[in-house]
Amino acid sequence: MTSKTSDLKLPAQTQMGVVRLKVKDLNAVYTYYTKGIGLQELPSPDGHIHLGLGGQPLLVLEHDPSLRHPARTEAGLFHVAILFDSPRDLAIALVRGFSHYRDRYVGSGDHLVSQAFYFADPEGNGVELYVDRPRDQWTWQKGEVAMDTLYIDPADFIRQHLTDEEIALTAQPDLEVGRPQAQLAGQVGHVHLQVGDVKTAQAFYVDALGFDRTAGLGDSAVFVSAGGYHHHMAMNVWNSLSASPRQNTLGLGQVNLTLPDTDSLAALADRLRFKGISSQQTEAGVSFLDPWNNQILARAF
Repeated sequence: MTSKTSDLKLPAQTQMGVVRLKVKDLNAVYTYYTKGIGLQELPSPDGHIHLGLGGQPLLVLEHDPSLRHPARTEAGLFHVAILFDSPRDLAIALVRGFSHYRDRYVGSGDHLVSQAFYFADPEGNGVELYVDRPRDQWTWQKGEVAMDTLYIDPADFIRQHLTDEEIALTAQPDLEVGRPQAQLAGQVGHVHLQVGDVKTAQAFYVDALGFDRTAGLGDSAVFVSAGGYHHHMAMNVWNSLSASPRQNTLGLGQVNLTLPDTDSLAALADRLRFKGISSQQTEAGVSFLDPWNNQILARAF
C-alpha cells in the first residue's frame, strides 16, 4: 500500500504555535517582553506565564532557577521570530525596544521576503521582530525562495510608519501595555534553531517531519516551511557545528506546530513511526524530539 503525497508532507495550513522558554530571572525576562516589545500577559491554564499579542499566545515563560545557561556553541534556540500584522505595529515594537532596551539590539536585515530587526532578551535568547513583504514580491527559482540580508536603518523604518507624535508617545517610560497605542497584533512567524549539522537537520525536518526545503546556505543553514511560506523553521551551525544533543538547560523549552486537523496529525505520527522516530501521543498532541533533543509538540487546531 502506497502513501498519498499529502501524507508525506505537512499540510499547507500548518502554522507555528506558542514557544515555551525556560528562564532563570523571570521578572527580567517578563519585563523585557512586555515593556520592551509590547506583549501582553494572557490567562494561564498551567501556572506558567503566557504572553501574546491581540489575544494570540506567542510565548510561555517557565521559571526554573535550578537550570544553567547554555553555552553559545550548544544546540538549541537561535531566535524566536515574531511576525507583526503590519509595519506600523512593528515600528511601535521597535520604538519600545530602543526606548527601554537599546543595549539588547543586535542588528537588522532586509531579507527580500521580509524586513527584520534582531534583539536578545536578558537571558540571551534571540528575538527577531519582523514584517513580511507581500508574497507576490517574493522570487522563487527551482523551488527555493530568494533571500538576502541587506541593511535597514531602524530609525528610517520607524519614521516611515509612525508620526513624530506617535513615536514620542510610544517612547514614554511609563507607557502601559494596555493602552490603545500599545495594542499590537502578531504571531510566531518562525523559529530558528542552532544544530550540529545541516544534513541531519534536513533529513529530520524535511524527510521525516514533512516540511518543504525553501532555501539553504551550503552546509551552514537550511530553511523549511509548509504551504509556500519563506520559512517556518530554520537550522544553522554558525555557532554550533558538531554540537551534541542538548542537556536540560535554560532557553528553548518547546516548539509548537499547529496542524489543521486530526487526520494530518495522525499522518505526521505515522511518518515519524516509519522513520523510527519515537513520539508520544497525548491529549495535547504528538510530542517528539529532534536529533538535538529540541522538544516539539504538534497539535491540531
